[in-house]
Amino acid sequence: MEFGRRLVPERWAEYYLGNTPSLVWLVVGNAVAILVGIRYYVETMPGVSTFLWPLYADSPTAVFLMTLSLVTLVPFLGRSLDAVPRTRVLAYLHTIAFVWLVKTGLWTVVALNLGFEAYFPAVWAYFGIILTHLGFVAEAYLIPHYSVTTRGALATALVLALGNDVLDYGFGFYPPLRYDPGFALAAASVLLSVVAVGLAALAFDSN
Repeated sequence: MEFGRRLVPERWAEYYLGNTPSLVWLVVGNAVAILVGIRYYVETMPGVSTFLWPLYADSPTAVFLMTLSLVTLVPFLGRSLDAVPRTRVLAYLHTIAFVWLVKTGLWTVVALNLGFEAYFPAVWAYFGIILTHLGFVAEAYLIPHYSVTTRGALATALVLALGNDVLDYGFGFYPPLRYDPGFALAAASVLLSVVAVGLAALAFDSN
């Protein structure tokens, strides 16, 4: 877990995740982010099967998974993060949440820069979205402080991420963009799926 601990210091993780007010505000902030994210997708959602919404709306799904991950800490408030049980079932949730947050955060940076002229120099459409999505990556690195992963969880996360890529670029269900993504973004997305799982393998202790 040393790689993950270097990115988010232990004292920060203990403070934000171990205290009731800070954890509640973090959960509430994530809930608001889910609603804001859904608002971005809602106009195009009627053209997508309801069953595919969690894979289509990448950012809200990533934040929702993180919110679920944070809620598992509620019964252990007031205790050290080292005392939080590391179970195999939760390892899957936490690993998938980490991978989805990291991939979505990095994908957004890549996507907006591949379509740079369509977004820059709009303050929110470019700078605001990039900064908030880089926040996904930072938040993901809180998770290794209270969870572990397994080879099964990593493999599952990789299959889901690559399956999402197939859905996005093979069937046209990629997030709404101001330009045609083309091969470059599809290839970058597949690479980011692998990178996100690789970072999870480095960040988490294995069970």
